Amino acid sequence: MIEQGQTRAHEADSAVGAGCFICLDCSFPVFFDHPESTPECPNCGGAEFRRASLFEQPTLDQVTIQSRTEAPEDWLEEMRSSITQPGRYLALYADGRARLIQLECGWQRIGRSSAADIRLDDPTVSRRHAVLVCTPEGELRVLDDRSMNGIEVNGDSVDWSPLNDGDTLQIGRYCLHVLEAAAETA
Repeated sequence: MIEQGQTRAHEADSAVGAGCFICLDCSFPVFFDHPESTPECPNCGGAEFRRASLFEQPTLDQVTIQSRTEAPEDWLEEMRSSITQPGRYLALYADGRARLIQLECGWQRIGRSSAADIRLDDPTVSRRHAVLVCTPEGELRVLDDRSMNGIEVNGDSVDWSPLNDGDTLQIGRYCLHVLEAAAETA
C-alpha cells in the first residue's frame, strides 16, 4: 500500500479485500470480490487503486470505457449459428468470451444484485438496472428499472422500448445483442 496525501492506493499483488475501488490511472470503477491479490484494471491495465467512497457513485459519465480485448469480427454470427433451440436470446462478448443467454416468457431482472436473473457484476451496472419482459403475445420489451446510468437501445436512451432481432441493448459497459431463432432455422 502507498500513501498519497490522504488517499491510500492499493498496488497489484497486495490483499485489499472486497468492495468497489477506483483505478488511479483512468478513474475506472472496479469491484473486487475477496481477491487474493489485486488484479489489473480491466480498462487501462493499471495496478493502483483507491477504495471508492461510500458516498461516491461511479457512473459512465465519469470514465471512458475502452475494451481491453477486441471481440472477433464474426463472433455474433457464430453465436447465431450455434443456436439449436427456437426462442429469444441475448448474446454478449465480455471477459474475452462470447456468452448466450436464453430468455424465458415473463419478467427477468438485469442488474448487479445477486437476486438478478441476469447478473452483470460491474460497477457501471445498477443493482436493479433493467427488466426484460417477454409477453405471452410474443413481444419482447425492456424497462429501465431506475438505474443510475440508464439503458440504450440501438444507441438511443430509452425508459421503455420494444426489442427485436438484431437490436443492441447497452447496460453499463455491456452491449447485449438480441437474437431470435425460429423453429425452422433452429
